[in-house]
Amino acid sequence: MPGPAESIFWIALCAVLAPLIAALVLRGKVPEVVLLLVLGVLIGPHVLELAVTAEGVDMLRELGLGMLFMLAGYELEPAELAGRGGRRALVAWAGCIALALVLVFALHQADQVKGEIAVAIALTSTSLGTLLPILKDSGLLGSAVGKSVMNHGAYGEFGPIIAMAVLLGARGPVESIVVLVGFGLLAVLLNVLSARLSREGSSILDVVRRGAETSGQTQVRLVVLLLVTLTFAAAAFELDVVLGAFAAGFVLRQLVPEGHESLEHKLAGLAFGLLIPVFFVTSGMAIDPRAVVEEPVALVSFVALILVVRGGVVFVASITDGDFNARESAAIASFAAAGLPIIVAVTTVAVRGGEMTELNASVLVTGGAITVLICPLLGHRLVGGGHPDRVSPSSPVGP
Repeated sequence: MPGPAESIFWIALCAVLAPLIAALVLRGKVPEVVLLLVLGVLIGPHVLELAVTAEGVDMLRELGLGMLFMLAGYELEPAELAGRGGRRALVAWAGCIALALVLVFALHQADQVKGEIAVAIALTSTSLGTLLPILKDSGLLGSAVGKSVMNHGAYGEFGPIIAMAVLLGARGPVESIVVLVGFGLLAVLLNVLSARLSREGSSILDVVRRGAETSGQTQVRLVVLLLVTLTFAAAAFELDVVLGAFAAGFVLRQLVPEGHESLEHKLAGLAFGLLIPVFFVTSGMAIDPRAVVEEPVALVSFVALILVVRGGVVFVASITDGDFNARESAAIASFAAAGLPIIVAVTTVAVRGGEMTELNASVLVTGGAITVLICPLLGHRLVGGGHPDRVSPSSPVGP
């Protein structure tokens, strides 16, 4: 069996090969995250057996998961989410989870679905972290369609995270909500404390600024401490670490509401240069392709359910609002139906809790990878081909 050092070598090689293949061979037509998953499948224990998720590798994977969701939380704009478009996106997500629960429990009664809560949550997710670079590179981020996608994407990540904490925990729903509120208060307290320590004139702030461009890299170290602190707190509250990571990103945004270009570039280097590729490659290593091939009906059915539940509800919400025509609404719905990181997270939690088999998890993660492959391409074609004037360049944001 491969050791940790050998496994990390193959994972690092996959991390380098993925962007090269995406740019040179596939000409940017396939998202890099899909290639990371595919390469992970190839080197994993189910195919070539070149790498395994040993103890050291698993720690890097958890850090990658945390960094991914911290950056997603950092991208949220509270004012935008509280506005008209944000409220519409929240209502749409509520409709998605209601419809998903009805459909999944109906299928469960017909003995067609196992781990119905986890499957229902997976059907409501949107991969905001994956969509950000796609929207930015295509010039859609500053358009009306792009802003709507961002709103739906924010609730498509935040909503499932809360649902995971409440519905997939070992406690009952009421106790889970109480614990969730307690964790939220802790995050707010940490935010207030951090804001006071970083106020103008503070000697600590002066030290942090002086060390930002030295070998001390105090800003990056403080962000890592924030991430680890809130993920540790989430674990102590017996909540999923994803919630702690998301909260860390939200707290960081409150500390630098106007953004911080230098810090963002450093975090992007740490996150997308090392940790996040490790997370996606190791997620691919957990996929058993033979098991997926043996369940083609389940795979197709899951992808179809995502398109109906997430894509269908977002389409109805967009076209009934009056701001978008049918083509633009279909584009927004296509982008919103692209879900993968949350699906990986929710299946990981479900398998760990014994509510889902690894075979079912492999099918769901593969289905999520398919949506990330086809949905953004379809969305870009719809909005770009229908109204090119709505596609405007945007300023760089996030990683």
